[in-house]
Amino acid sequence: MSKGSFVYKIYNAGPLILLYYLCISEVDTNLEKIFEIFTLNFQIILIFYWVIKRPDIMANGHIFVAGLVNDVVMGFPLGISSLSYLIIIFVGTYVRNKSVNTTIASDWFTFLMAMILSNLLFFSLLNNFSELGFSYIKIGYNMFFTLFMFPIFWLLFNIYQITFLGSRDA
Repeated sequence: MSKGSFVYKIYNAGPLILLYYLCISEVDTNLEKIFEIFTLNFQIILIFYWVIKRPDIMANGHIFVAGLVNDVVMGFPLGISSLSYLIIIFVGTYVRNKSVNTTIASDWFTFLMAMILSNLLFFSLLNNFSELGFSYIKIGYNMFFTLFMFPIFWLLFNIYQITFLGSRDA
């Protein structure tokens, strides 16, 4: 498949399309209704992986706009998710620029740091600028399951990248 073909462009835009779909559809909220404690922040896994591996696929402006869309859909004050996503971008970009070759172990550790910083900013802003309530236990479950599922999605995204986009990392 050549890089100029229409099918390649669709595959190349796949992660970005998935990000917008996740922001519009409230998938993590629906999972929480089905499994009670299983909640997952799939958006930050998606953003972190593609910012590290192929930053040309997911531009920072698209991620910021997806955060605004997520805020509107979820009923959060405008800009909170976008700032949270920008923290993920910042850590991912730093890791990409400072490391020669990333592995799943190094990505997992830095993802933990990015997720802690991102959630700290998100929930402190949510607590200070809105009347929305949240449970620290649910936040803990969300962070645990997101961290637990990161290696699985890392491998799936790696397979997607090798199969459809070519094996080069940016």
